[in-house]
Amino acid sequence: MYYLPLTLDSPAENLALDEALLDAAEAGEIDSGVLRLWESPTHCVVLGRSSTAEVEVNLPACRQAGVPVLRRSSGGGTILTGPGCLMYAVVLDLQTYPQLQVINAAHHFVLGQLAKVLSPLVEGVELAGTSDLVTRPAASDHRLKFSGNAMRCRRSHLLYHGTLLYDFDLPQIHHWLAIPTRTPAYRGDRQHTEFVTNLPIGREAIVQALTDVWQAYHALPSWPQRRTAELTQTKFSDDPKWVIHAPST
Repeated sequence: MYYLPLTLDSPAENLALDEALLDAAEAGEIDSGVLRLWESPTHCVVLGRSSTAEVEVNLPACRQAGVPVLRRSSGGGTILTGPGCLMYAVVLDLQTYPQLQVINAAHHFVLGQLAKVLSPLVEGVELAGTSDLVTRPAASDHRLKFSGNAMRCRRSHLLYHGTLLYDFDLPQIHHWLAIPTRTPAYRGDRQHTEFVTNLPIGREAIVQALTDVWQAYHALPSWPQRRTAELTQTKFSDDPKWVIHAPST
């Protein structure tokens, strides 16, 4: 599998690059799977394709603080990303992994890979809900979420991407996000700060684990710069469907 550790300059460009990788794979421009890792240097709210911003986001607080609010093309819930939240994306060939055309099988396969490689490093890692990774500390009755994930399936390839919290300012989640309208049963009525946690390991250990489990040891020869630029311009710059709030520059 190819490896692309690349964070672009803006949240819009970073969302566009995940989608451009899927498009490039669909077009036959990438001949193997890809693991991309990136980390936004600033906070950004990212909604799922069907999420409602007015319900799931504290829009006045985001506008006041200049936090961008964008929408991605994959499903899943609303997330807050920024420093201390490692973002990953894998693009997989459905001919190699035909079982991934079934949504539940895709979640279980990708998250199972992550759980398998993180379990030796972190106590009690397991899958929970539809597409979460959690840890269950020995002294606690509650599972704590450290990873939320989403997917988009095309004709021949799958994009699966998500978050891995390791040094995130967790109270910021409560400040800029509302409680989701749909929550997994294991969450109960817990607030954000009672429900999420950082992994107790450093970024380098997480990166090594991900590259090892996907055997992503070959640098991607070239990333889809033209596709990324086009998506940034036509979709993630001023289209109100995808750009809920963009701070003035």
